[in-house]
Amino acid sequence: MKKTSTLLADGRELIYYDLRDDTVRDAVDRRPLDRTITTSEVRRDVLLGDSVAIASHRQGRTYHPPADECPLCPTQGERLSEIPDSSYDVVVFENRFPSLAGDSGRCEVVCFTSDHDASFADLTEEQARLVLDAWTDRTSELSHLPSVEQVFCFENRGEEIGVTLGHPHGQIYAYPFTTPRTALMLRSLAAHKEATGGENLFDAIVEQERAGERVVLEGEHWVAFVPYAAHWPYEVHLYPKRRVPDLLALDEAARTEFPQIYLELLRRFDRIFGEGEPPTPYIAAWHQAPFGALEEFDGVTRDDFALHLELFTIRRTSGKLKFLAGSESGMSVFINDVPPERAAERLREVASS
Repeated sequence: MKKTSTLLADGRELIYYDLRDDTVRDAVDRRPLDRTITTSEVRRDVLLGDSVAIASHRQGRTYHPPADECPLCPTQGERLSEIPDSSYDVVVFENRFPSLAGDSGRCEVVCFTSDHDASFADLTEEQARLVLDAWTDRTSELSHLPSVEQVFCFENRGEEIGVTLGHPHGQIYAYPFTTPRTALMLRSLAAHKEATGGENLFDAIVEQERAGERVVLEGEHWVAFVPYAAHWPYEVHLYPKRRVPDLLALDEAARTEFPQIYLELLRRFDRIFGEGEPPTPYIAAWHQAPFGALEEFDGVTRDDFALHLELFTIRRTSGKLKFLAGSESGMSVFINDVPPERAAERLREVASS
């Protein structure tokens, strides 16, 4: 992997990740852009104990542009985009309309391929490995920023999810705090460790799921399963079998196998609802240990946390979506219409030939 860092016309950082070491990246951003001005602010909700990012400048962000005006495609002639070069393998750049900025963290966009009509599932194993390497590199770099406590790499796919740019891409949020969902995991981890005299809750869950009926696929170094208490109609958790706290700690064997397992998982997601259905909308979310102090979670260290990816869709059946209505939105109590055992069975049925 070759990494080349440059600046866009408004001063934002852009980084090319290339498969070939001899690739030269010297294209200049020719757009007449003013410096990006953000109004991002993180406010603490003292009643719920969580935080909200206030980012009014995002009202003006690009919204469903036609394909020939996509800002994530490479620059072609006088059609100028966020990527100055005429092609790329993987590109990461600072979001022009970030939810988090400055002392409130940082937001980046990850373009998986220059092919506008592709998806992550269409990547080759070599391309998917490059994305994994880019996620890892950005996790490392962002973790060293003084304002950053947790790094979150994720992909939203599909208009139903709320995606406003059709080009295959994901994002990275670098938060100045430990997110509420991660804090819940850490509290459960601490309580289980104390109650069992030191047993790791993540290890116990993975061991239990591997012995049960909800495993979707398993390799030498990774296992994917539908969790016992899945919140979403089709939800899969992907764990490395050797517990590590973050992407940085994956060994070479796990990195090599990851593209095989993950691409197969994504391709199965697109087969869930049968032929002729539009691509399955999904969210793919990496959960990594925070880089900040963990004193509030008694007895827990970063090494107790287990890196894993959670993949889920909001489509519950053909042509119907799972909406977060009163119970989910008002009380955070999910109601799942698809039994996890049936979801796992379906994902095994649609294995690619």
